Amino acid sequence: ATVTLCLDDLQWADTASIAAVKQLLSTDGFAQQNSHFFFLGCYREGETDNSNSLWKTLCNSDIVNARSTDVTLCCMDDVALATMVSETLCLSPRLTRSLSNIIYHKTKGNPLFVSRLMISLSKEGLLRPSLSRRRWEWDEKKIQCQKLSDDVAIFLTKSMESLSDDVKSSLCVLSCFGSSAESTFIKTLEKVLKLNILTNLD
Repeated sequence: ATVTLCLDDLQWADTASIAAVKQLLSTDGFAQQNSHFFFLGCYREGETDNSNSLWKTLCNSDIVNARSTDVTLCCMDDVALATMVSETLCLSPRLTRSLSNIIYHKTKGNPLFVSRLMISLSKEGLLRPSLSRRRWEWDEKKIQCQKLSDDVAIFLTKSMESLSDDVKSSLCVLSCFGSSAESTFIKTLEKVLKLNILTNLD
């Protein structure tokens, strides 16, 4: 079976981490063309120095003697974003064109920004299902007037800050145990910490 190692945010990797990955990729067996080892590294373009040891080590197939492929993930153009919004809302592109234009202008096509913005609009009632019309509807003027940060991280941080203290407390506790946790484990935490974690997150 293939062993996969995925490292995200490599633009922040320190020297020790880079050295560890270099050693792993250079190890006999792992670096062979027929090896069952797959390394996936992700980084943000524009936040790295092409002359540093990270790129000399990880982005040069000659150094590690391994086959490599560079994949660039770009922001969506207005057409792709319009298709995404149309399919998400199950409406024709003609009906969602005005909303798509607003979202594209505010997000510049960043996929993460787009998805989080649509979720935020739904929570705020600016994008909502209409039972009488049997379709989604939105308030274009209010969405257009919304002030959003150009930085996705700041946008997500502000979204987190809008949560109640109980929800933030529960998320803080669960974040210490990874991206997921079994319900039985959470119930044990509730007894030990005397918190209503599941109730707070419902």
